[in-house]
Amino acid sequence: MRRPDLKRIFTSYAVAWIYLGGFIIAQVIYALLSPGRQAALTGWASTNVHNLSHDPLGSLVVSAFLTQGSAWAWTVLIALAMFGANGVLGNWRTAVVCAAGQVFGTLVSEGIVGYRVARGLLPAADRYLVDVGPSYVVVSAIIVALLYGSWLARAAAALDLALLVFVGDIFGGLSSLDIAAVGHLTAMIVGAGGGGLLVWQRRRQHRRRRRRRELGGDPAGAGQPS
Repeated sequence: MRRPDLKRIFTSYAVAWIYLGGFIIAQVIYALLSPGRQAALTGWASTNVHNLSHDPLGSLVVSAFLTQGSAWAWTVLIALAMFGANGVLGNWRTAVVCAAGQVFGTLVSEGIVGYRVARGLLPAADRYLVDVGPSYVVVSAIIVALLYGSWLARAAAALDLALLVFVGDIFGGLSSLDIAAVGHLTAMIVGAGGGGLLVWQRRRQHRRRRRRRELGGDPAGAGQPS
């Protein structure tokens, strides 16, 4: 029986493995902290209006690895979404789409909060709301897998989305411009649009490589994951 190529399994899905592993490590570290230090870390990492004005990069990155929900549930949701999207897009495209979902989901939702606070429509305390979690990354990946993936990736993504919508209530409060609901919708739009563009670009690249192979001019390394 042929042994699985473990190196290829990792390299082909490197972004999914790295993000999943990073999330698990972050949960272990977080669990070892005292309650006071947990609160301090969450407050610093929150992608709220105040933190985005002072340390946008740090909060955008770290918040994607923290959660106030069930760490085990999010581990499963991340795995189902990220491996499905990674199989469709390859590594760097998956990283681009998921990072864009996190960034635009955050900036649009918190930008609305900042505007409403400045207009006196929300209390000033809303500039400091706690807002952490991997959900913008996850929903971006879900949409890519659901729209452009294999039947298995689509099935996993559909399960992910159903759990987030009906159990997680990720669109609750959308009519009142709730931060999370607006952010999730924005991240999904980014996943659909940006993911679609990159899927088209990747498939076009593969077609070109196939034609070169048929003509006997396949360049070295053309079969490597992209």
